[in-house]
Amino acid sequence: MANGCKLCGIHFTLYADGYLYIEMGVQAHILESLPNTHQIDEGCFIRYDSKPMLLQLIDRLKSLAGSNMLACTLVNQLEKPLFVYPFIEIAERIEKNEIVQIIQSTDFNGYFQPIVSLKDNHLFAYESLLLDPLGRISPGELFQVAQDTGMHSLLDQKARETAIRSRQGKVRHGIKSFINFLPSTIYNPEYCLKHTFSIVERYGILPGDLVFEVVETEKIADIDHLKKIFQTYKRQGMQVALDDFGAGFSTFDVLHELQPDYVKIDRSHIMNCDQDEAKQEFLKNLVQQAGQIGTLTLAEGVEREEEHQFCKEIGIDLAQGYYYGKPESEPSFDEKAVKNR
Repeated sequence: MANGCKLCGIHFTLYADGYLYIEMGVQAHILESLPNTHQIDEGCFIRYDSKPMLLQLIDRLKSLAGSNMLACTLVNQLEKPLFVYPFIEIAERIEKNEIVQIIQSTDFNGYFQPIVSLKDNHLFAYESLLLDPLGRISPGELFQVAQDTGMHSLLDQKARETAIRSRQGKVRHGIKSFINFLPSTIYNPEYCLKHTFSIVERYGILPGDLVFEVVETEKIADIDHLKKIFQTYKRQGMQVALDDFGAGFSTFDVLHELQPDYVKIDRSHIMNCDQDEAKQEFLKNLVQQAGQIGTLTLAEGVEREEEHQFCKEIGIDLAQGYYYGKPESEPSFDEKAVKNR
């Protein structure tokens, strides 16, 4: 199994009673004081018979020095497990198990937000968004819990599949779908993206209608790795985008290094851009540099007519935001309403 594939291929089960398995190592001495233990050469099994008892055990381990360095998992029998995980992730999975089960078992709904061509106000694409159909948890909290529990690979994979599946029969050929992905969940692009490519083929979606956008709020630590991911998508006939440009870690050097098909401008640079000279200078510079490498620019978070007009005047190619339409369960866009404003 490829490195990291256990993160999206193995589900977590909170057994009503069972064992907390802890891999032995330099931390073995901290387990000597714990009751109900059964040791083998590779690790230690600690018995629990209820969730409250397990939570007490987790609290006890948290108080012990070096517990963050432990590797563990839950099992229901005295057999060495195939995989172990960081203690802090297992603790989060136990404490937030209801949300973990939502991540694992829910068939999420895809929502659509229009992306508009500023040249003619025509519909260009939809951004695909992931929502819990029962409204139990917001998308932000969903992805935060996935990050905290080490289940972001599983959720990221499900988000890509939901976006592709939701498009079928709803979005016509030629209208693109922008789909988010986390680069840290893709360890080996050729291997990890096979699932995504098989979904595209299964639902009969044309690869050229898909744009995969890296969530840039996650710090890009390995440009070469991200290049390989982009190249893998492009070899399949898909396009790529850099999201949230101008927020935190993105720079013009990153733009020139990656040369994405699209660069999405963080809304912090779009809000009141018609009134802010510093934002105007940044946006004009970006339009110029993106144009030099053949990258289309996309303004995020447009909410006012004045923002729309300014972005259009300086040559930004595309835009999205509440000015054009909110995320909806069914794709919809009224070109006439935008034109007549």
